[in-house]
Amino acid sequence: MINYEEELKKFEPSLDVTDAEGAIYNRELTDVLDILQEILKETKTGTRRK
Repeated sequence: MINYEEELKKFEPSLDVTDAEGAIYNRELTDVLDILQEILKETKTGTRRK
């Protein structure tokens, strides 16, 4: 039978997961809201960026 308490004591998180988490949270990503705000700015000012 598996002793869950002992297994939890031995647990160490994967370094790959930790590294990926840091990279994801530290990166600024453009989301739909950012795109819509840019479109609204362009329509108000009459300019368009490429």
